[in-house]
Amino acid sequence: MSTLSATYFHDELAAIAKLESLVWPNGPVCPHCGGTDRITVVGGKTARPGLKRCLQCKKQFTAKVGTVLESAHVPVHKWLQVAYLLASSKKGISSHQIHRILGVQYNTAWFMTHRLREAMRDGSFAPFGGGGGVVEVDETFIGHDKTVKPRGVKKGRGYAHKHKVLSLIDRDAGRARSMVVDDLKAATIIPIVRENIDRESRVMTDDAGQYISVQKHFTEHGVVNHSRGEYVNPADKTIHTNTIEGFFSIFKRGMKGIYQHCSEHHLHRYLAEFDFRYNHRIALGVNDLGRTDQTIRGIVGKRLTYRDSSGASTA
Repeated sequence: MSTLSATYFHDELAAIAKLESLVWPNGPVCPHCGGTDRITVVGGKTARPGLKRCLQCKKQFTAKVGTVLESAHVPVHKWLQVAYLLASSKKGISSHQIHRILGVQYNTAWFMTHRLREAMRDGSFAPFGGGGGVVEVDETFIGHDKTVKPRGVKKGRGYAHKHKVLSLIDRDAGRARSMVVDDLKAATIIPIVRENIDRESRVMTDDAGQYISVQKHFTEHGVVNHSRGEYVNPADKTIHTNTIEGFFSIFKRGMKGIYQHCSEHHLHRYLAEFDFRYNHRIALGVNDLGRTDQTIRGIVGKRLTYRDSSGASTA
């Protein structure tokens, strides 16, 4: 039987029950006053499915209130389908494909995927590494920053005109954290690295100039000399950035092959999507349905209006 044959992917009442079980694992909670004791189900022919009333503050609500699904008119079972497709696709799935599969308007599919990427965003800023753990740091370039017009550089060459992405990989914990940066100067990179990595960590980078002072802030700074064609330090096989290079390869295949182009306005959400799938992958014991459930749990306490997400869209 197909995974998508599950009742909650097709039946709205079952979908609402599934949503409630993920959003309220310990029972309904009023998003207005935080009450949990005196909550009743609103019945009647005109009542919306899943509508509840808090007898403490006398207000009505559903499991969508206070989440990225709030005010959305798309049925919950379609939200669950999109969450599954987005969470289970290794390199992502385009809004055009969602538009064709679900039979919704393209702009609806686009907004749905952006809301779910917001749900995938990790709000935790606990430092990586610690206790001698290994953290790899590297940068990559994607897209075309239209605000930058370098002289004498042909389109597609160099990186001055591209968006800059800095990523960290906690090799031991198997976690990734990525962010868009304005430039690759040491004054920009080092404070970010110090804020996100425990001082007791072993930090691995390539031989780029912006990482020279890293050794002052951490237990060890391992350097692999890419300029000499070196990809693993011959003196210590644990010194390499191959893990983060593998992460970048999937990210770029997704951005170029599936999404094709992306403005800087939206890039941080795409990074959150690829970080999320890396942090909840099969190797860590999380399957496709587990990633879907975790995506839905992430909708709580986040809002994303169409105005907030407006800008140059992607596929």
